Amino acid sequence: MTEGNFVDYVKIHVNSGNGGKGSTHFHREKYITKGGPDGGDGGRGGHVILRGDKNLWTLVTFKFKRHFKAEHGFHGSKSRSTGADGEDLIIPVPLGTVVLDSDTGERIAEITTEEDVIVAPGGMGGRGNWHFKSPTNQAPRYAQPGKEGIERFITLELKVLADVGLVGFPNAGKSTLLAALTSAKPKIADYPFTTLKPNLGIVQHRDFTSFVMADIPGIIEGAAEGKGLGHYFLRHIERNSVLLYVIPADSNDIKEQFTILNNELTRYNPELLDKNFMVGISKADLLDAELYVAIESECKATFKDIPFVMFSSVSQHGIATLKDGLWHLLNA
Repeated sequence: MTEGNFVDYVKIHVNSGNGGKGSTHFHREKYITKGGPDGGDGGRGGHVILRGDKNLWTLVTFKFKRHFKAEHGFHGSKSRSTGADGEDLIIPVPLGTVVLDSDTGERIAEITTEEDVIVAPGGMGGRGNWHFKSPTNQAPRYAQPGKEGIERFITLELKVLADVGLVGFPNAGKSTLLAALTSAKPKIADYPFTTLKPNLGIVQHRDFTSFVMADIPGIIEGAAEGKGLGHYFLRHIERNSVLLYVIPADSNDIKEQFTILNNELTRYNPELLDKNFMVGISKADLLDAELYVAIESECKATFKDIPFVMFSSVSQHGIATLKDGLWHLLNA
């Protein structure tokens, strides 16, 4: 899915380098007429390597370049000199990138740290003719060719890494909350699916501490089966440490909304319910004092041991309590 410079799903072609040929050279030197075989080995072909980079947040660079080829290994030469290895091709990718074999769907790697993952190993260099000298073959005129590199299509799928992920229906107030807490500038409007891509921002907390918050595109009922934005947003939720369910105070049925959200997460991946989470009742500024008390009582009865906060991104009511609650869960 793409919007602007945010790209979270691409298919690319990678080709590692071929190994260099082994040499069939024979030693030649003045006064030495038959010096014997001294052909060196070929060098290894270059690997294609994906490297995790914490400074990247999108796969947008792959919109413009889809084919990647590493350098071939160099051929062996005389005096048993081994050819140089081909230069590895290193491709930086954002943390949270899942690498799949495009043909089989097999998961190759999941890059969550600044690590290197070889996705296409270079071909081995061929052995030179000196390896094949024997009592019965004093002058072998044979050397191995280098092995060919690997050519394959791989799929890169980005799952946003954030401390807190906002989960809720379209127009629940997630984007407004992110804009109120961070310097992020998400698109905000009063129609469904305003957010078509995850937005990230840094929330400043007490004593110069901070955490990263992600506004995930809104859930609808049936999303786990692909309705609405389907798996495009659900895969991003997997990488959040803590979830904040955002339910507007003017909902017809707060408990029902929470149940639907929970069900969609469970159907997509039951392990999501193992994460720490809390409930935020947004748009509290729309309530008069009497209705505020009534909804607060309803939430206490509904959520019981689940932490919840009633807040307003507009008036800033409850925002400090919300940040304290999220910080507590992140450090639980």
